[in-house]
Amino acid sequence: MRLFEVLLVLSCFALLVDLLFIKRSAKKIGLGLGIGSSVILLVQLFVEGYRWQLLLVYIMTALFILIVLFRHSEKMVNLKIGKFLKYSLSSLIVILLVVSTGLSVYLPVFNLPKLDGPEKVGTQTFHFTDQNRDEVLTDDQSDKRELMVQVWYPTENINNNKRDTLFPKDKEMFKKYIQSFSTSLHLPEFVLDYWKYSRTNSYENSEILSSTSPYPLVLLSHGMGTSKVLHASQAENLASYGFIVVTIDHTYSTFATLFPDGRVTDYKKSTTTLDERTKTGNIWTKDVEFVIDQIEKLNSGAIESQFKGKIDLNNLGVMGHSFGGATAFNTTYLDHRVKAGINMDGSLYEVENRDDINKPFMFIRSGSFEDWLANFEIDRNSDDEVTKSLSDELHIMKNVINHGGNVIYVEGTQHFNFTDLQFYSELIKLSGITGDINGKRGSNIVNQYVLDFFNKQLKGTGGNLLQGPSDMYPEVKFIDPEDL
Repeated sequence: MRLFEVLLVLSCFALLVDLLFIKRSAKKIGLGLGIGSSVILLVQLFVEGYRWQLLLVYIMTALFILIVLFRHSEKMVNLKIGKFLKYSLSSLIVILLVVSTGLSVYLPVFNLPKLDGPEKVGTQTFHFTDQNRDEVLTDDQSDKRELMVQVWYPTENINNNKRDTLFPKDKEMFKKYIQSFSTSLHLPEFVLDYWKYSRTNSYENSEILSSTSPYPLVLLSHGMGTSKVLHASQAENLASYGFIVVTIDHTYSTFATLFPDGRVTDYKKSTTTLDERTKTGNIWTKDVEFVIDQIEKLNSGAIESQFKGKIDLNNLGVMGHSFGGATAFNTTYLDHRVKAGINMDGSLYEVENRDDINKPFMFIRSGSFEDWLANFEIDRNSDDEVTKSLSDELHIMKNVINHGGNVIYVEGTQHFNFTDLQFYSELIKLSGITGDINGKRGSNIVNQYVLDFFNKQLKGTGGNLLQGPSDMYPEVKFIDPEDL
C-alpha cells in the first residue's frame, strides 16, 4: 500500500476508536482526529489518486469525520443505543474495513523493482510497418504486418523527466488498452483501472547516455497471449547495465497492442496444434528479423533517431519467454546476425534440423522441469508426434550444453515467474502460474543469470554464474547432459 493509503486506514480506525471509547467531552482529541483525517483523505485522493479497493475506507472515513466533528456541537442530539447494537455495528464496520484494506494489499498499486545497475534508463516507443509482408491474421488483404516495439537504453536523464508509467498515460488510450485486457480476462473494466498508477524506473524519450563505444543489443519477445509490458523490468535491468534492449509486441498474439492512432488489437491466433505453433512461430521469427532490420536503419541513420551509431550490431542477442523463448531459439539458429540467445521456459515449436546449433545459448526452465523430465522418461519410447517433438527438444538441449551452453532451472518458480506478472498481486500464486518463491527474489535470480550470460557473450566479461552452482542462488540447478 502507498503511504497515504496506510495513513488513511489508520486514521479511519482511530476515528472509530474515538467514537466507541473516548468521551464526548474530550473535544481536542475528537477535533484533532477529524481535521487530521480530513487532510489525509484529501491528500490521498488528490495526490496518490482514488482506487476502488479503498471505497469502503473512503465512505467510512468521511462518515466518521462528520460524526466526530458534529458530536461536539451543542446542537448535536445525544443518541443512545444499546451495547449489543453498538458493538454489532462496530464489528460489521471493522469487517468491512478489513476487507477493503485486504483488497488494497492484495491488489496493490505496484511499481517495478528498483534497478541494480549503475545507469539510469530511458525508453522510447516505435511503430514499424513491414511493407514486404502481408498481415495474414486479419481479413483485410491490403493489411501489412505492423509492430510496436519499445527501446530501453542507458540515459543521464539530463532534462529531469518524470519516471514513465507502465501503461499509457493518455486517458483515452489507457481506457482502450484496459478494455482489451479486461475483456481477455473476463473482468469488469473498473477492476484494472488502478494500473494507471504503476510506474517503471525509466524516463520516456530521454537522451541516450554518451559512450565511447556502442551498446550491445538484446531483443526480447513475450509469451503467447501476453505482452511486452510484462517484461519491462527485465528490459530495464539489462539497460541499467549498459545494454540497449528492444521489446516487441507480436501483433494479434497479445492481450492488447496499442498503436499511435489509438487502435488496439487483441489476441486472434490459436496455437493448439503443432502445425499452428510452427506457422505462428514463423511469423514471430520474421517479426524479430524485421525488427533487427529496423534497428540497423536506426543505427545507420536511415531512420532518423538518437540511436545513430550507438548500437553494437556485432554483439546482438535475443531472448524470450514461453513462445517468445522458442522464437529466440529459432531466430538464433536462423539469423546470422544473432550472436547468442536465451529461452525462458519455452517449449520449442521447430525442432527439425535444429540440433546442430553452434552459437552460445541458454535454456532457463521453471522449477517443474525436473519432475517433467522424470515423467517424460516413462513415455520416452512412445511413437506419438508430441513425444517425438519433446524428445528432439531434449536432444537439442544436450547439444547446447555440449557446445558450451547451459540448461538450468530455478526451484520454486512456475511459468510466469519469468514475467512481471508476479508483481501484480500475491493472489496470482493461488492460480499456480507462479511458484512459491518470492516474486522479487525469483525476478532477481532470472535477471542475474540473464545479465551474466549476455555480459559473457556480448561484452566478453563475467560468466561466473554460468560455471556451476552458486551459494548466492541455491535455487538454481544445472542440468547435466547425461540427465537428458
